[in-house]
Amino acid sequence: MNLSIEVIAGAIGASFLVSLTSLSGMFALWIEPERLKRIIPYLVALAVGVLLGDAFIHLIPDAVARQSSISTVCLTALLGMLLFFVLEKLVRWRHDHHIDVPGQDKDIRPIAKMNLMGDAVHNFVDGILIGGSFIVDPVLGFTTTLAIIAHEIPQEIGDVGALVYGGYSPAKAVLYNFYCSLTVVVGAIFTLLSSQLAESSLVFLLPIAAGGFIYIAATDMIPALHEHSTIANLVGQTLIFGLGIGFMQSIIILEHTLLHQ
Repeated sequence: MNLSIEVIAGAIGASFLVSLTSLSGMFALWIEPERLKRIIPYLVALAVGVLLGDAFIHLIPDAVARQSSISTVCLTALLGMLLFFVLEKLVRWRHDHHIDVPGQDKDIRPIAKMNLMGDAVHNFVDGILIGGSFIVDPVLGFTTTLAIIAHEIPQEIGDVGALVYGGYSPAKAVLYNFYCSLTVVVGAIFTLLSSQLAESSLVFLLPIAAGGFIYIAATDMIPALHEHSTIANLVGQTLIFGLGIGFMQSIIILEHTLLHQ
């Protein structure tokens, strides 16, 4: 397939623009450490709501629409959960058997590393969606990019909070989160080079990413929220958890508005 310069430049430029949304978490660099420590549990609650909302409201329905078999999508999502379970076992095993190296990050919880892995997979999927939409129509590409940016901003803010909670300094949390976001560009380039293969891979990648998000939210992040059990924590975290889900639901309305103009 011969692609025009407009399509190639548009897809790569748009995917890089999406990756820049990861810098929305830079606010953590300017908040006093003690105040940031108090805010972090609420950012983790936001991350939980956004991850679960993204999995159940976006990724799984999109996969069902492409696969037309709910049972296959659910099985693939379970496979994704199993895959991330194995990955976390490996992360924890390596964490328990690592040798201290000067300059190496110490005391980084598995929650942080798992969050980076899940985010990298999800961003790669976003890159495929952006690249595929630009191949169909540059206008569709731009509207798809806007919809992805809208749901990425609250997710990236929550991700930075989860990384700081997991032991990274605010500066490293923002930096590593940005590195993971660059898989959006990788996904877009992959699609431009092999559009049919990339499009067909979404049938499996979407539910696997959803399974990863469900696993990370349920096994790593929600237990972390239970470490803060005052009434104020209960009310605040519940509201922000719901707010994260609400963000994802509102994106559905925005996507329908953008894509059906």
